[in-house]
Amino acid sequence: MEQAYSLLLITLAAALLPGVAGLLRLPAPVLEIIFGIILGKSFFDLQLHGQWMSFLAQLGFLMLMLHAGMEIDFKALGRQRPGQLAFQLLVFVVSAGLALAAAFLLGRGLFMALVLSTTSLGLVLPSLKETGLIKSPLAQTILIAATLADFLTLLALTFYDSWVSHGFTWNLVLPLPMFVGFGLLLWLGRLWAWWRPELAERLLLSDDPQEQGVRLSLAVLFLFVALSELIGLEPVLGAFMGGCVISFVMRERAQLQSKLSGLSFGFLIPIFFIHVGMQFDLARLSGPGSLTFALLLLALALGVKVLPGMMFLLQGLGWRGSLQTGLLLSARLSLIVAAASIGLRQGVLTPADKDAVVLLALLTCFIGPTLFRLLARGAGAPPSDQPVPHPPRTRL
Repeated sequence: MEQAYSLLLITLAAALLPGVAGLLRLPAPVLEIIFGIILGKSFFDLQLHGQWMSFLAQLGFLMLMLHAGMEIDFKALGRQRPGQLAFQLLVFVVSAGLALAAAFLLGRGLFMALVLSTTSLGLVLPSLKETGLIKSPLAQTILIAATLADFLTLLALTFYDSWVSHGFTWNLVLPLPMFVGFGLLLWLGRLWAWWRPELAERLLLSDDPQEQGVRLSLAVLFLFVALSELIGLEPVLGAFMGGCVISFVMRERAQLQSKLSGLSFGFLIPIFFIHVGMQFDLARLSGPGSLTFALLLLALALGVKVLPGMMFLLQGLGWRGSLQTGLLLSARLSLIVAAASIGLRQGVLTPADKDAVVLLALLTCFIGPTLFRLLARGAGAPPSDQPVPHPPRTRL
């Protein structure tokens, strides 16, 4: 009976919290983590019996990373000129270098640098739409930067995870066949969609009673999760790669994403964020040393994104646009929480470090988009259907 009441409480929260978050103008995951903090170790210390919560949370975690991969816009990456893409890569390298310096300043290792290198494409896109800048050159610059940060950070986490698990052995190159197979599957998928466009289109139709597109997407998800398990990688990394495959093969995938969102964002992913909050222990951060570490982590996390963002002055964005870019890229949520969970399981982050990272996610996903919106409002954001003129770019 107690387990039934717990399940009812969690599922009601998953259903109602997004509406409350909308009224408060907060990202729904923030409120879901806060709700979990209240239920969990920090306050009521609700004990949930059985494995259902951890199972649903893990499944939500996999679906979250699948959606993260599906957010990668390969079409936009393909439109970039070599010089532009090289500049975006340079910005990421500078950001990763600053993150590495910040991690060693904090007395932490390489994994914390990877954590600080993350961003949140899932927060960047709604913020750009809300301010009416989605079609502007500034938005395209930010979206490409967020896409590269998401993809390259997950790639680095893949090899770091293999190194921590197996060391400098032949196991370190085990991910390479998977990446080769990943690239081959991308190519074959695009070839299939080109030869059979009517079948590919049918998979995206909203009135398909068999929901073949959803079934195929879930099959791709669990295929890559299983392959990741076989070669000793984190399953969430395989889920991300599965999302990338779907994104690359099905360029017009809005309807398919909408179908998957009903299951994932409507139920499973909120349970994952509530579960993260329930594992958060405020007592670990209540000491003066822990609080100082958390505040210093926040300052450095903002700095490793804002400072490289100013490099876009060289691309003609201006001071305001460059500052907006850095601030919005400093928003972290889904990927940083995922990285913290991986780090805790691998033993490279302590429970206190993991809680500090979760707190960092809560603060940056509020600070970054809020300051971005304030700057956009001060500049007079254009309507979403009227892109602003692009300033002249300097060639590399």
